[in-house]
Amino acid sequence: MNYEEFLTKKQPVVSPCGLTTVPELNAALYPFQRDIVTWTLKQGRAAIFADCGLGKTLMQLEWAHQIPGDVLILTPLAVAQQTENEAKRFGIDAKVSRDGRKSGKITLTNYEKLHLFTASDFNGIVLDESSILKACDGKTRTKIIESFAQTPFRLACTATPAPNDYMELGNHSQFLSVMSHTEMLSMFFVHDGGETQKWRLKGHAEADFWKWLCSWAVMIRKPSDLGYEDKGFTLPEMVMHQITVKVEDNKQDTLFPMEALTLQERLSARRDSIDDRVMDCARIVNGCDEQFLIWCN
Repeated sequence: MNYEEFLTKKQPVVSPCGLTTVPELNAALYPFQRDIVTWTLKQGRAAIFADCGLGKTLMQLEWAHQIPGDVLILTPLAVAQQTENEAKRFGIDAKVSRDGRKSGKITLTNYEKLHLFTASDFNGIVLDESSILKACDGKTRTKIIESFAQTPFRLACTATPAPNDYMELGNHSQFLSVMSHTEMLSMFFVHDGGETQKWRLKGHAEADFWKWLCSWAVMIRKPSDLGYEDKGFTLPEMVMHQITVKVEDNKQDTLFPMEALTLQERLSARRDSIDDRVMDCARIVNGCDEQFLIWCN
């Protein structure tokens, strides 16, 4: 063995531990979704970092549907019921449980109910919005990783992984039993100067780190990132209009309204002008036949 072969054997490799043969998948999946689900099923333990609107819910439901044995899907508050509704839409058996009992092939619950369930009852686990693993020493993060350390099949899904938050990526790796976050730090990172809590990638390890990450996670912002067509996934350009509302009643203790400079003054100005701004918003909405979605601060 020459030195180059020796170094190649030392590179961290994630061995697939999933299905050797993937059955026919749900016809509702887009080609890029079908290939991602196929890869994660073969991988057995993997992460899907897919942007909003790319169908993570259907992908994780189909993954759970194809995994042998029962699967638990953990979701944020109020998302479990939405996921059950999506499952019905695509002909997948998944039901919400809030008492710690399995509800069928796929059991849905929120993270707050995790303590009611027994991890050994399930052959697979899915983390919906897996960025909950962000906190390095968080109680929920630790509970999840420890509870499902022996679960054969694991999937983490999120639209918001922080690529500059290496602790979060390390926690995903640890949840999937790829590598603990401390092992990841020692292999790819060094302390940044004299601050022991700050880490930076070793210069010679940067390419290898992202190559290693891609061996157990798929990252996609739009289908063309992986060579597929973007048709149906290209949003129209966002156009922003700033509308200034004229307020008739000056609530300040001054002869003329003064410009708000401090944070407290700006908050006060918002409170004092809320009626006028709501009425102006209502005028715009009621004067048009288009659909509107209104966020309020």
